[in-house]
Amino acid sequence: MILDALDEAQATGARLETACGHLGLDPRTVQRWRGQGVGEDGRHGPKTVPHNKLSGAERKRLIEVVTSTEFRDLSPKQIVPRLADSGRYLASESTCYRLLSELDLNQHRGRAKQREARAVSEFEVTGPRQVWSWDITYLRTNERGRYFYFYFFLDVWSRKAVGAEVYDEECGELAKELCVSAMKREGANPKNLALHQDNGGPMKNANFKAFLENLGVTLSYSRPSVSDDNPFSEAVFRTAKYCQLFPKKPFESLEQARAWARQFVAWYNGEHLHSAIGYVTPLSRHQGSSSSVLENRRRVYLAASKRHPERFPNGHRSWHEPSVVWLNPTKVTRSLLDQQERAT
Repeated sequence: MILDALDEAQATGARLETACGHLGLDPRTVQRWRGQGVGEDGRHGPKTVPHNKLSGAERKRLIEVVTSTEFRDLSPKQIVPRLADSGRYLASESTCYRLLSELDLNQHRGRAKQREARAVSEFEVTGPRQVWSWDITYLRTNERGRYFYFYFFLDVWSRKAVGAEVYDEECGELAKELCVSAMKREGANPKNLALHQDNGGPMKNANFKAFLENLGVTLSYSRPSVSDDNPFSEAVFRTAKYCQLFPKKPFESLEQARAWARQFVAWYNGEHLHSAIGYVTPLSRHQGSSSSVLENRRRVYLAASKRHPERFPNGHRSWHEPSVVWLNPTKVTRSLLDQQERAT
């Protein structure tokens, strides 16, 4: 009973959208079934046979052709035009694909290696110097077509900028030097450190990869063509380019860009109240002093709620910071985290 299973899942804390996603249903469809009182799966399928459906003989002929020696290594997108060139039309590409899928014959064809889906890198971060994220963003100059490049290494747990510099080129060697100096300055053990990045040229540089792997650093990469697999670095670049410190005009020199970068890093680490870590500064969280800051806020709010309880009908705000940070959690992890959040 589908509706009974959904009721049981929701009773244990699962969201309707999540449960429906696993069953291939739209939440609005389930809501309609419940409103109509159908009591079970309301899908009945089409009541009539499509008028343009292939006949049995046509299906048999199509299967013989696509599995023949001549066409068995070709995709339907190659088969259909070749048949047309020989004066034959049996079915469209979509019909060929649909028939092959029904018969479990829609396998990879040809000698090329089949494309494999890359699993996203998931990290559970419980403290500083465990997982870093880094990326490079362009900085405009007053010369058309020329850019400076802002390299930024970030500690995922505390959001602290552990290494940042502006260069006039994208280079894996420069990234390696900046990363190594950051590890020495932060006292990070390479064998206990994971470094997440996208698939840019400097990130895939052979010397950069080989050097860090020899040190024992775990290298993690975003999935190809997935724009939000490196969210922490993307977020800090947005903060950088929309804060009041960012100049309104393009940079005139590399020295000017580097001066701005130093100013931004000092502000970001020591003054910026980061929303994702309880509105404390990355530096205070990195150093372990953020808990006292939040405890003081709780005392302030508690005193205010006692003075004016009518202004806090739902209780005062409980300032807290996350004890665990997830980098690219999977759907299963997100579902568990949602259930834990609702339970608390």
